[in-house]
Amino acid sequence: MISLESKKTHINQLIERCKLNDKNAQMLVYNSYYKAMFNTSFRILKDEFEAEDIMQEAFLTAFTKLDTFKGEVTFGAWLKRIVINKSLTQLKKNNRYDEVKMEVISNDSLDEEETNINYNSLDVKYVLRTIQQLKDNYRIVLNLNLIEGYDYEEIAQILNYTNENVRTTVSRAKKKLKQILLSETNKTQVYGG
Repeated sequence: MISLESKKTHINQLIERCKLNDKNAQMLVYNSYYKAMFNTSFRILKDEFEAEDIMQEAFLTAFTKLDTFKGEVTFGAWLKRIVINKSLTQLKKNNRYDEVKMEVISNDSLDEEETNINYNSLDVKYVLRTIQQLKDNYRIVLNLNLIEGYDYEEIAQILNYTNENVRTTVSRAKKKLKQILLSETNKTQVYGG
């Protein structure tokens, strides 16, 4: 088992070689990250071919702009930000994202349901598929928050929205996801699977 520290050192050494246009190092970096970056793009675009194209573009951008990578975050986090930005730009080009505007609502209009889900019994793949079926703004904020791990402030920067809008949209998206999961859970319980 390779330690996290030695993996980080290995990646950093590969990045230095990539800066010198070492094609073998570029291929090793690509092989280390392509699956995660494809998944990130796919969760935003919901199209395998577009996600593949965006991922390839992101690697090209990363390799040509390696001099701007200062190591303040991990290379993977830096690359993921490129992938997310390119994916969102592609979504806007497709006019699929502009159709769904962020909703400005007050926090007091968010009522909490008193229903519970047994989270231990949920299938992760099912939850991910359910997130993919949400409308674009809900799907994107949940992917950025729950899956990619960005906080509200980072999401606000990425999407160019206010923190309030992001908080509200994440809250509504979670509520909608919970409603869908509850209705499916109840169907399963009523109909026996």
